[in-house]
Amino acid sequence: MAMGDAKPSVQIPMPSRDRDLLVPPAAVATHASPSARAGADSDDDETKPSSASAAAAAAQTGREAFHKVVHSWASKKFMTGCVILFPIAVTFYVTWWFFCFVDGFFSPIYAHLGINIFGLGFVTSISFIFVVGVFMSSWLGASILGLGEWFIKRMPFVRHIYNASKQISAAISPDQNKHAFKEVVIIRHPRIGEYAFGFITSEVLLQGYSSEEQMCCVYVPTNHLYIGDIFLVNSSDVIRPNLSVREGIEIVVSGGMSMPQFLSILETEPNQLTRIRSTRS
Repeated sequence: MAMGDAKPSVQIPMPSRDRDLLVPPAAVATHASPSARAGADSDDDETKPSSASAAAAAAQTGREAFHKVVHSWASKKFMTGCVILFPIAVTFYVTWWFFCFVDGFFSPIYAHLGINIFGLGFVTSISFIFVVGVFMSSWLGASILGLGEWFIKRMPFVRHIYNASKQISAAISPDQNKHAFKEVVIIRHPRIGEYAFGFITSEVLLQGYSSEEQMCCVYVPTNHLYIGDIFLVNSSDVIRPNLSVREGIEIVVSGGMSMPQFLSILETEPNQLTRIRSTRS
């Protein structure tokens, strides 16, 4: 066969699926249509903002959690400071008010005389109160006080104010055998298993047809000290703790905050407990 006689080339058709496998991805991307390339670019652009928004949301969540922790810590410390400083401030304020109130009785007299000494009016007032207490404890002072009360009790409006204030002052009088609150007691009130603090004001003998019953008139405060209820309780049902009248008044006025951890009963019946335990408020 001569060199000039070349054989014609024969082309074998190849399936399009096999041709796609032989074409590299870069070439596919190069020969892709402009609309396809634009769609791919738009997908990349959408992926980038979504990841950025997720990072921003995570940062915002972290800042909010940090702010909450700081706010909770600051609030607790602030309330702790208030709890510590409040009783101190109230104590100083009441003490200063009492000092100025007592000092104001005699300080104007000293100021009028040209004597300006700080606290001299307070010392004079305390001394005057002490002298009045000594004088009124004598027979002559008691006679003068009785005469003054006789005039006051005949005044229509003043006598009610005087009687009420005298009963309150008599409750804390050192002579507890003759005045309002004789001793602190605990009674079962208002239901079984619940107890209430009260003060014995008097005793009465309840007479029946066939028997007599010794009753105690117990005053149970319901609004600090000056408002309360009166109960007639059998003397055998009255629990007497080892508390003085002043300690009982402190417990009532403080809302139970000055309650001791343990209360011992002085007089008990066989069916009563020998000890009442109460937690500090």
